[in-house]
Amino acid sequence: MRVVVSACLLGRNCKYNGGNNLCDDLVAALEERGCEVVAVCPEVAGGLPTPRLRSEIRSGVVVNEVGESVDEAFRAGAAAELARASHTGEIDAAILQPRSPSCGVGCIYDGTFSGVLVRGDGVFASMLNERGVPVFSPQEFLAQG
Repeated sequence: MRVVVSACLLGRNCKYNGGNNLCDDLVAALEERGCEVVAVCPEVAGGLPTPRLRSEIRSGVVVNEVGESVDEAFRAGAAAELARASHTGEIDAAILQPRSPSCGVGCIYDGTFSGVLVRGDGVFASMLNERGVPVFSPQEFLAQG
């Protein structure tokens, strides 16, 4: 099984604050299942620095916390990571960082930078969904056993 995984979930320090979201249980499950893992970070691939200002999706456009549009970088990075992951083989599934404006699955921040969550997907998650790739949060993937 070939799986695209948010690099921050694998322990790479690529989050907006320079940290990561290492999910040891996910890493162990991927190894146990013999998955071929393709680590991705659409934000870094789009040329954004680490660390960087927080970003959220507001009215369909990704903006940072000072109101500047970073939509072009998010979309270019998502397209680049999708092309890179697809170039080397079929993608069977994706496991992505929850709530992220790039990778959020089913639930993202509302664009007000107030911690409010709304239904929706991040830019990269949407691109994968449009191509029929099953997209999961780490918890959803782990719950499958």
